[in-house]
Amino acid sequence: MSGERIYLYDSTLRDGAQTRGVDFTAADKAGIARELDKLGIDYIEGGWPGANQTDDAFFADLPRLTRARFSAFGMTRRFGRSAENDPGLAAVLGADVPAACLVGKSWDFQVTVALGVELDENLRMIGDSIGHAARVKSEAMFDAEHFFDGYKANPDYALAAIGAAYAAGARWVVLCDTNGGTLPHEIDEIVRHVTTLIPGDRLGIHCHNDTGNAVANSLAAVRAGVRQVQGTLNGLGERCGNADLVTLLPTLMLKMGYTTGLDEAGLTHLTTVSRAFDERMNRAPNIHAPYVGAAAFAHKGGLHASAVLKDPRAYEHVVPEQVGNRRHVLVSDQSGRANLLVRLAEIGIEVAADDRRLPGLLEQVKANEHVGYAYDGAEASLELLARRALGEVPEYFRLQSFRVIDERRYNARGELVTLSEATIKITVGGVPIMAVAEGNGPVNALDTALRRAIAQTYQGVRDVRLVDYKVRIMSAPDGTGTDAVTRVVIESADTAGHHWSTVGVSANVVNASYEALADGITYRLFQAGVSVPAAADTAAALDMGA
Repeated sequence: MSGERIYLYDSTLRDGAQTRGVDFTAADKAGIARELDKLGIDYIEGGWPGANQTDDAFFADLPRLTRARFSAFGMTRRFGRSAENDPGLAAVLGADVPAACLVGKSWDFQVTVALGVELDENLRMIGDSIGHAARVKSEAMFDAEHFFDGYKANPDYALAAIGAAYAAGARWVVLCDTNGGTLPHEIDEIVRHVTTLIPGDRLGIHCHNDTGNAVANSLAAVRAGVRQVQGTLNGLGERCGNADLVTLLPTLMLKMGYTTGLDEAGLTHLTTVSRAFDERMNRAPNIHAPYVGAAAFAHKGGLHASAVLKDPRAYEHVVPEQVGNRRHVLVSDQSGRANLLVRLAEIGIEVAADDRRLPGLLEQVKANEHVGYAYDGAEASLELLARRALGEVPEYFRLQSFRVIDERRYNARGELVTLSEATIKITVGGVPIMAVAEGNGPVNALDTALRRAIAQTYQGVRDVRLVDYKVRIMSAPDGTGTDAVTRVVIESADTAGHHWSTVGVSANVVNASYEALADGITYRLFQAGVSVPAAADTAAALDMGA
């Protein structure tokens, strides 16, 4: 057990955005950054300022971090420009973040063919850019693109490239296996040589997964001396992806004894963060993912199940709860109650293990998940479910009915337009309330109508807004596929910067959306400590509003 500190650099918001089928919005990036910050990641790469509108919007309204440091990504100065007079470099260094990571070529072939510049000029481009970045940022990093291929082809030049960055003041020199073709024994040999020239506590590793060795290569580099590891959540990235930080984290901490920005308590949130990220991306989580997959600690009936119940170490290399997961014995699930108690404790609900209400709550959670609910990405709905079972959540409002009308027509200008109108009827304290609203689509119209109806009594919901909306279509629970089930996850926020997510499930997407919307508002009211008004007070509020 070394106890040495390993620094974690997450590039999900840039490298992950290059994944086929993944498109981050600025709201996605902000939500992911907040989760990474809570988890304990050291550096969060926000993207490339000036590269696209999404990244520009994100850097213009960065979420507040409490632990991590934001980094902006970009490239070294262009040929023929000075570092101080390069518009692209200026956009990166102008971002209001403490760190910048600049990519440059370290393979002579790439320098002469891709960049089309002389080898010495490329070294000057690296040194000038990193030197300038080091003067204007707290930390400058050099991303040595194609380093391992460059080293194999021309070790002297590859070492000269990273040496130029180090001499110019780079806090971290990151060795990149850009095409993912290097194997662990090669990583070990090359990195050990590099550490004779640059100290390991100034070196990072960035591996792609094209041979399925990104995690193994990263671990080999750590053993050889590097002290910064770069990767993405769930291994997202171009082609075959990047090194998976979700796998690397527990391996570094539990298997190799290194210290990271996470403590033991933080590591227990790993499964939740991993699955919530997939939910946000509208992707089915990999049930066989190491540590966090639903099947990572699942045991079938027979000898394995019998053995693991007597001694879990027979088939489990770590305790599932250490990474926020749980054991699942298919013929006899022994850890369901304990796992639920842990999850409730995480959201601030302390329940005795022998509480008579617990079995019913556990069965309700299982039944809901069977029909399509997923609470890993909707903790607010889980908290409401639990508190309702414990009798703690008042009925702030009751739905009587809603109706949503969509109209597609040509307007007076001859333009094809689509309009949505929602009518909703609710009761508050037995007093009926109706509201009508138009919106940009049926869900927006329903959300506006619901909040308009409730705001007549509960003023506090006026500052609630819908931040993100995700829909996933799933097959029917019986596996027939004849009746699709729709799961909707909605992220809400208030003006104070608090964010929460709720889930709804139904064969009807609008009904599923209503469930998630209603939970979102109920959660806001409950967290604010709001009481249900008496019927007379509700009627008086409605008269004043009228």
